[in-house]
Amino acid sequence: MTKLAVSTPDGNFEAYVAMPAKLPAPVVVVIQEIFGVNAVMRGIADDYAKQGYIAVCPDLFWRIEPGIDITDQTEEEWKQAFGYYQAFNVDKGVEDIAATMKAARGIEGANGKVGVVGFCLGGLLTFLSATRTDGDAFAAYYGGGMNNYMNEADNIKKPLIVHLAGNDEYIPAEAQDVIKEALGDHPLTELHIYPGRDHAFARKGGAHYDEADANTANARTAEFFEANLV
Repeated sequence: MTKLAVSTPDGNFEAYVAMPAKLPAPVVVVIQEIFGVNAVMRGIADDYAKQGYIAVCPDLFWRIEPGIDITDQTEEEWKQAFGYYQAFNVDKGVEDIAATMKAARGIEGANGKVGVVGFCLGGLLTFLSATRTDGDAFAAYYGGGMNNYMNEADNIKKPLIVHLAGNDEYIPAEAQDVIKEALGDHPLTELHIYPGRDHAFARKGGAHYDEADANTANARTAEFFEANLV
């Protein structure tokens, strides 16, 4: 594990980096949920490194407080997390992802290709990265608020895979209908719905974790990245 320094016009921040056994390799930028770059996100990055990618997980809450690292296991931490979410500037976050991608391409052994994967808040940011950045492939898991940005769908220029939970408490049916309308027939978008699942069904240790559907979603993402990054 190493850290990557990322520079922006507003200041600098760090990203967690997990390196693969073999180089050169593509980069996968792993976008955090509302709990910061915590053990779950570092574990996801480590898993991508084991799959052969340079995995980079940027500290996107640095403008609020650098180094936030909490869990989803206590009510107090949930209150903290929602406070961070409310204070977070989505547009600046996407700019920080673009800066992370640029810095990650400069890592020794990076082959120039960059994918983005994100969960929850990170799922929204992944979708917006697909519409606003120069990445090569994007995988969004249950991005809360995505429905509010479907007017940007025409800006998608590279492949995007989206995983939605059928019974998502934060993305209700009417919001999912907006997403389906915009992305269901989009030539660059692959949309998967997981019936009966709730938000964060792919978060290990989470209240709504479902191993079978998490494995299915992750296998689809792995196949998607292999097709578009390797």
